[in-house]
Amino acid sequence: MANSILVLCLLAFSCTLATAFEPSPLQDFCVADISINAGHLNGLPCLDSKLADANHFYFSGLHIAGNTSSSVGSKVSPVTVAQIPGLNTLGIALARIDYAPWGVVPPHMHPRATEILTVLKGSLYVGFVTSNPENRLISKVLHKGDVFVFPIGLPHFQQNVRNGKAISLSTLSSQNPGVITTANAVFGSNPPIAEDLLSKAFQLDKSIVSRLQTQF
Repeated sequence: MANSILVLCLLAFSCTLATAFEPSPLQDFCVADISINAGHLNGLPCLDSKLADANHFYFSGLHIAGNTSSSVGSKVSPVTVAQIPGLNTLGIALARIDYAPWGVVPPHMHPRATEILTVLKGSLYVGFVTSNPENRLISKVLHKGDVFVFPIGLPHFQQNVRNGKAISLSTLSSQNPGVITTANAVFGSNPPIAEDLLSKAFQLDKSIVSRLQTQF
């Protein structure tokens, strides 16, 4: 009898948890109302749906090449809820990425999204690293029309492996996927992480750590 009661209690608790989170939108759309400061929301507050128009669901300019003159030779042009308010609560975003010859998108991760990348022009060397303790590199050279998936939260990268320019298009499973660039986070944090800690963690001389911190 006691076992039966315990099972029923666990089932009731599980059902409570299941109904505590609604994974799907509860309305046709929720255009982001950026005029309201509501930091406690997971997402952005909704504009009155009667005020929504086509421009809230529209973005122009993704055909324009990004400036790849940065130190890494790439430019990411995002299309998230910041660019299209109508993406709010819909759980999707995308980005155009332009690459100079041999340009890279440095190792980074998206804490809130899986990414699927399609090569539109050129050839890219791409890959991601699995979690501890295996830390296995899964990588491949992609060509025009090829598609590759980067699982949520795993560090990944892209590199143009040709002398010409390259272009890719990424779709991400979040309206606001976030990005953590590994080198920037570790060596460019504000305030800086202690040199002796990084020196021990990366097995580097403190002078090298100090130099790296000045780069980011």
